[in-house]
Amino acid sequence: MINLIIDGQPVQGQPGMTILQAAKAAGIKIPTLCYLADLTPEGACRVCVVEVEGVRNLVASCVYPISDGMVVRTQTQAVREARRMIIGLLVANHPKDCLGCSRNMSCELQRLAAEYGYASLPYQGEMRRQVVDAATPFIIRDTAKCILCGRCVQACKDLQGCNNLEWTRRGFAAEIAPAFDVSLAQSDCVFCGACVSVCPTGALTEKTRQEAPCPERRVKTTCPFCGVGCNFDLNVTGNMVTGITSNPDSAVNGRLTCVKGRFGMDFINSPQRLTNPLVKRDGAFHEVSWDEALDLIAARLGSIKAAHGGDAIGIMSSARCTNEENYLMQKFARAVIGTNNIDHCART
Repeated sequence: MINLIIDGQPVQGQPGMTILQAAKAAGIKIPTLCYLADLTPEGACRVCVVEVEGVRNLVASCVYPISDGMVVRTQTQAVREARRMIIGLLVANHPKDCLGCSRNMSCELQRLAAEYGYASLPYQGEMRRQVVDAATPFIIRDTAKCILCGRCVQACKDLQGCNNLEWTRRGFAAEIAPAFDVSLAQSDCVFCGACVSVCPTGALTEKTRQEAPCPERRVKTTCPFCGVGCNFDLNVTGNMVTGITSNPDSAVNGRLTCVKGRFGMDFINSPQRLTNPLVKRDGAFHEVSWDEALDLIAARLGSIKAAHGGDAIGIMSSARCTNEENYLMQKFARAVIGTNNIDHCART
């Protein structure tokens, strides 16, 4: 173990740990914007700067390795002033539409600006260009709200393995975009939403959340679309599911989902969902009771099987049912009907 001192507190860390990791393990808070435990640290935002005794400049704690006997200070006046200036520069180059942003009250830049006391513009000057890419049904990309933290680049590369997002241009004109600055719809994006789940601001948001109210609560659940068993949180307002939030503590998938898991939950509140059984009579559907519907199904399946055999019947199950319900359906097809003619809409 490596012994060091952080803010006067003796701390032990393992070889290879950074100052930020050692501080978090000891319960010492250091603010961050670009850092996430799942991603390769880049030290892009510099919000996590700290003082290290014997080192002339402030260092980014997310990439600076610990060493034996190191003395670290995380809350000196010089450190707080440096963080305040960095946050002020980010706020100055950021749209002031917090109340109309879908990330309002969950924006990490907004939280840090409040913590470091920025109620108005600290600096004046030119702002970066704004490109709003809303060509896909899933994700909206707003370059004006991007703080160039690089999380989305690392998530696309490290977590999803797609390398679809990358740094483009240089200096003040720098942006994060797909290759050749095409839209997400024209790129190789698979719309897994990993970039959305790690974005600290409203630069990358789910299109479905633009008009959705702020969630009142989050409910952990299991995705119904396949047998992997991915977990995530449902954003719930009243009795309505308004969106999906990644749950990085999930042992199965971490913060990752597929396009169906993240964007395929609109069926829950769909007005097209059936609430009662329907039976077609004289070319039109009529509502009936569950007993009447089940009696009709049993009679028709029984007569078809008796006349033509079980293989004359085909069964479609649903990716929107639970795994247990789908198991029972295939058991019903094979053991009761006597056919292997069962398929599943996992391609929905």
